[in-house]
Amino acid sequence: MKTRTIVVLLVTLLACVALGFAADPNLGTWKLNEGKSKIQAGAPKNLTVVYEMAGDSMKAIVDGVDGKGNPTHSEWTGKFDGKDYPVTGDGTSDTRAIKQVSANTLELTSKKAGKVTLTGKIVLAADGKSRTLTMKGTTPDGTKVETMFFYDKQ
Repeated sequence: MKTRTIVVLLVTLLACVALGFAADPNLGTWKLNEGKSKIQAGAPKNLTVVYEMAGDSMKAIVDGVDGKGNPTHSEWTGKFDGKDYPVTGDGTSDTRAIKQVSANTLELTSKKAGKVTLTGKIVLAADGKSRTLTMKGTTPDGTKVETMFFYDKQ
């Protein structure tokens, strides 16, 4: 009886450990580290980005400031399959497509009324504790933006 109980406990423990390792490393809260970022003057900043599961999709909740320092909040729910999914609360885009290109790299494309407004690449550090977002785009007033944001996992 004791042997059976121990075996059941070990199997349960191993299953829990396996599920923990299977979790997407992008999940969690990411905070902007301005000291390690290269942000163009007047560019909007995503100060925190939270990724959480929403069924079989990923939900991104983004809080930041626009180029004038006014608070912003946007949300996106979709899959990392390269297809366009709606964005709410973002004045520069109404859809976003994110594609997983490797275990640690995502490519994104944001569009407004079907026109690409920005493209970017998110690279997760091997240790999973930081990530960078390098992006290129055009602001609503026509200014070209090219910047790199560095995020620390909270």
